[in-house]
Amino acid sequence: MKPSTDRNDALMARARQVIPGGVNSPVRAFRAVGGTPRFIARAQGAYMWDAEGQRYIDYIGSWGPMILGHGHPAVLEAVTKAAAEGLSYGAPTEREIELAEEILALVPSMEMLRLVSSGTEAGMSAIRLARGATGRSKIVKFEGCYHGHADALLVKAGSGLATFGNPTSAGVPPEVVQHTLVLEYNHVAQLEEAFALHGPDIAGLIIEPIAGNMNFVRASTAFVRRCRELCSRHGALLIYDEVMTGCRVALGSAQSLHARAIPGFEPDLTVMGKVIGGGMPLAAFGGKRAVMEQLAPLGPVYQAGTLSGNPVATACGLATLRALRQPGFFEALSAKTRRLVDGLSAAARAAGVPFSADCEGGMFGFFLLPELPQNYPQVMQSDGARFNTLFHGLLARGVYIAPALYEAGFVSAAHSEDDIDATVAAAAEAFRLLS
Repeated sequence: MKPSTDRNDALMARARQVIPGGVNSPVRAFRAVGGTPRFIARAQGAYMWDAEGQRYIDYIGSWGPMILGHGHPAVLEAVTKAAAEGLSYGAPTEREIELAEEILALVPSMEMLRLVSSGTEAGMSAIRLARGATGRSKIVKFEGCYHGHADALLVKAGSGLATFGNPTSAGVPPEVVQHTLVLEYNHVAQLEEAFALHGPDIAGLIIEPIAGNMNFVRASTAFVRRCRELCSRHGALLIYDEVMTGCRVALGSAQSLHARAIPGFEPDLTVMGKVIGGGMPLAAFGGKRAVMEQLAPLGPVYQAGTLSGNPVATACGLATLRALRQPGFFEALSAKTRRLVDGLSAAARAAGVPFSADCEGGMFGFFLLPELPQNYPQVMQSDGARFNTLFHGLLARGVYIAPALYEAGFVSAAHSEDDIDATVAAAAEAFRLLS
């Protein structure tokens, strides 16, 4: 089956005239995989339909938020009711309190939080807060982890531990990233050396506990433990970026998984987004009361936003989180995701294609490599050209995965066993294109 892209082609040509690259976020442009982006007309449950009317089984889920699937009845009801009451007030609402209370109940490392409108905003605010609370300037991040497009975070590794990162985007002056130290993910010895050299100056360490922007790479327990120990020893704040993993890999987020393996484990600050907004523009950052009270209007660290705590977005997020609390929700979602990953692995094995995959909760990733990579340099060894062939092979068979080698995938509660079986069957055919 090769769906027509005539209508998508026409829309892309039109979009290029008024939007840079024809898209409002770069990965949507299909530049990495080639071909024409699918312009989505509607979505329901586990499916999306493009402008040509072609249906796809959706494993992007708006890059993570649609954990219940598209158009969940309880979410639509909550959003419709909230919209009828008013789209935006620029004033406090009771629902903001309810959503904050719901999130804090699920993620007990946070005692207070601040709602914002995007993961980028939450990440940059958490870093400003860490700097303000500690009176220090330097931030540690890891190559391959993405924390939004704030200037100080668009940075790649420098030439050594004594050299701070270099900008990865035009428009970011070197002076802006001079305080950002970029290390290798899961490299304990390098982490220890960095703190030995710069410990007294480090305000915070920010990390994705499962990196979803180099596909799906877990932080090892030993690495997480050492991050916590070194931050505590040197007075730096450990910032968990759970924009992607928050309430997606477990009800208590990735930090709850690490707390099971490391007694007493907690990050100092947590950044959340995606699932907590249920598909609406909403994110949050939070932590211990003493740190959060450094924020204005109580403290000297300034942060504000006109649409923060938007009443429609909070209604969407609150309805989503309440649905996740249903007994057995994550057990069923995890089993479904594991069924997909095991099926893809078996299909690749049968076709003789090098393949490795992993998953947690409703998040998964795979690599055209014989073993799971542990860091960005290992991820980069994956065969991009073969992935592009696989991507288009799946797309032509009605399966929509991320149009880039370095993005994780997402399963929703709306995916059925038949959807997963159909996906595995499509993959088996697509894998034969690679063998």
